[in-house]
Amino acid sequence: MSSTETPLKNNQQTKRRWNGTDLGLIAVFAALVAGAALVPGLALNGFGVPITFQTLAVMLTGLVLGPARGFAAVGLYTLLGLAGLPIFSQGRSGLGILAGPSAGYIIAFPIAAGVVGWLATVVIKRTTKARALWFFLAATATSIVFVHTLGIAGIALNSKATLEQAFLSDLVFYPGDIIKNVLAAAIAVALHRAFPDVLVRRVRRRALAPKSA
Repeated sequence: MSSTETPLKNNQQTKRRWNGTDLGLIAVFAALVAGAALVPGLALNGFGVPITFQTLAVMLTGLVLGPARGFAAVGLYTLLGLAGLPIFSQGRSGLGILAGPSAGYIIAFPIAAGVVGWLATVVIKRTTKARALWFFLAATATSIVFVHTLGIAGIALNSKATLEQAFLSDLVFYPGDIIKNVLAAAIAVALHRAFPDVLVRRVRRRALAPKSA
């Protein structure tokens, strides 16, 4: 072990710790998700699960903040809602939401933010071109695999619907999700260009940091 190995590791660990800016961003994006949930939604799927701007805010949070902070921001929003703040769609709150048809979607939100944040990090590390397209694909894949899958499971478990009925009811969300993912990708690219320190330089610093002998 070289004499510089320990200081180098300590320096890298320090860089990975969240500072005041990180905590502020987590709080801001948690508020963004809450604000998106409070915009009146349309319940068109037959089980009372409304179409809202939440998925736009969740995907945007992950794409901008990355996996850990994205998960923390949406997780904070979720915990506050479950604790009783009326910040879920239609002003709902409390643990009772987990017994309703929206439970799967709400549980999926922090997971989706973390996954799409990780995918955004991969995109930023590996390409400088067509990032909006890659962000859109990342958000769409994450939405299908996690948000829709868990959403369908929640509808089936908390209602008398079969999996087939839950799946068919979930299809109503896809057109809106495509539009919201396009918007999330475009906004995320614009934010990364305007504020490269949000995620891009963090990734580059870690990738370029010298390795110990």
